[in-house]
Amino acid sequence: MDAQDLETALTLFEPGASFVMKPGVVVSGTAGIRQGLGGLMALKLTLTIEAQQLVQAGDVAPYCARWRIQGVDPTGTAIQLGGRSSSILRRQVDGRWLFLVDNPWGTDIVR
Repeated sequence: MDAQDLETALTLFEPGASFVMKPGVVVSGTAGIRQGLGGLMALKLTLTIEAQQLVQAGDVAPYCARWRIQGVDPTGTAIQLGGRSSSILRRQVDGRWLFLVDNPWGTDIVR
C-alpha cells in the first residue's frame, strides 16, 4: 500500500471507528477519519512501524506498536515524531482485522 493512498488507508477502519489525531482530538466515522488522515497524508511524511504486538481475545485484539514519522512540512520545517500506539482491532465476518479505535499516542492521551 502506498503511504499516500488515503482511500486504501480508510479500508483499515470499521465504518464507525475512532481515530485519535492527537491527545484531546478524536475523530470518528469514515468522514472524520478521512479528514484527519487526509491532513496528515498531505504532509507526505514517512511512517515507520518499529515494533508491533497483537494480543487476540476472540474477535477483539489490542494492538500496540512503536512508530516514527518524519518529513518536512510546507514551510520547510523538519518534522520528527514518534510514539507507542495502543489501538483496538476487531475481526470482521470476512476474517479481516480492522481498527475500531486507532490511538497512535497510547497512554500519552492521559493528561
